[in-house]
Amino acid sequence: MKYIPTWLKNKYLLTFIAFAIWMIFFDRNDIFTQLDRKKELKEIEQSTRYYTTEIENSKKALNDLKTSAAALEKLAREKYFMKKDNEDIYIIEDSAKN
Repeated sequence: MKYIPTWLKNKYLLTFIAFAIWMIFFDRNDIFTQLDRKKELKEIEQSTRYYTTEIENSKKALNDLKTSAAALEKLAREKYFMKKDNEDIYIIEDSAKN
């Protein structure tokens, strides 16, 4: 009869090994799922920071438009190509952007 090592006879060690294998590979919250969730959380936090700064910039621009006539005129001229009666507008498109 072959000799069986004592650590293979230890039921607590075998139970722990079986439990660890189950938790790492077969459980609903296995290690691969946890890594994917951490990655997704990091992406969501990054997008949250981006949108928070965009909201702050939009609020600042809105406040400038409400309080400053010069900022309102600048926006109207640059974005909507508005002009005064005695002016001509020349729109030059950059061919490198297309």
